[in-house]
Amino acid sequence: MELRIIGANQVIELLSMQACIDVVEHAMQRASEGDAIMPLRHAISLPQNGKFGWMPGYLGDPSVCGAKLVGVFEKNFDLGMHSHNGVVVLFETENGRPFAIVDASEITAIRTAAASAMATRLLSRPESTCLAILGYGAQARQHLSAMLCVREFTQVRVWGRDPIKAKSFCDEHANDYDISIEAADTAHAAIDGADVICTVTGSPVPILHGEWIVPGQHINAVGTSFPGIRELDGPAVARSRLFVDLREGALAQAGEFQMARDEGLIDDNHILGEIGEVSLGHIKGRVTPDDVTLYKSLGLVVQDLAAAHYVYKKAVAQGVGLTSEF
Repeated sequence: MELRIIGANQVIELLSMQACIDVVEHAMQRASEGDAIMPLRHAISLPQNGKFGWMPGYLGDPSVCGAKLVGVFEKNFDLGMHSHNGVVVLFETENGRPFAIVDASEITAIRTAAASAMATRLLSRPESTCLAILGYGAQARQHLSAMLCVREFTQVRVWGRDPIKAKSFCDEHANDYDISIEAADTAHAAIDGADVICTVTGSPVPILHGEWIVPGQHINAVGTSFPGIRELDGPAVARSRLFVDLREGALAQAGEFQMARDEGLIDDNHILGEIGEVSLGHIKGRVTPDDVTLYKSLGLVVQDLAAAHYVYKKAVAQGVGLTSEF
């Protein structure tokens, strides 16, 4: 059995954002149809102020099983490194033999933003032109690219706790896209009048408040994925039509949902469904132009497996990666 190792630079070359959006959407459809096995993620806290996590899973189409093994160190951003570093290991399902080891940092970065783009395509108003991004790290960069794949934004506002870094982000990307990209002084100013809002900060306390939200907005809540922390306050969650990537995962691990429920603002029925169900047409997403829609993203291993498998197939076709007999 040939084992192929595919590095970060090769993932970037082989996995375009547009392709990943479609790959992730198919994986989410399969998950909502029951054609996947996804235990809840597990992680241990490390003495070095990081976490080590593992996410095993199975996807029926393409037929693949495997796991993502990842170290999560938020401090890495200030050191110019990814906060998520690890590998996605793919196994064939007939005999359980491993056939690929793929860099997880770029897979995670691209597929996370691709999932938000898929949700934005399904839930936001088609005429959306103004995008707000709260955060200026790696996911802000990926989300900027992803959002422009699905909507014709002409204006982007970026906010972060460090205004110098927020402005630097805008200056860095101003020449990449023929649109206005400007730093906002406050989170409120960033989202004021925005059609789509992406929260990608990892903040443990709310940075987006319900009293700021206006009718018609769509929100992608991405930055947190553990209980007890949230980027959105309870009223923001309560006033939205809430969709998740996996109902079981949201009930157990989505801080925004859990804390709003604990405050008595919502109950479990506030989760209207999974984004895969919306994509399949099984449930309605946006019903009226004035709806506030919210996609809470925790990230699913089937997204990693599907994206890594796509990269593997392209790597084989192009002869990319290191190979050895296993």
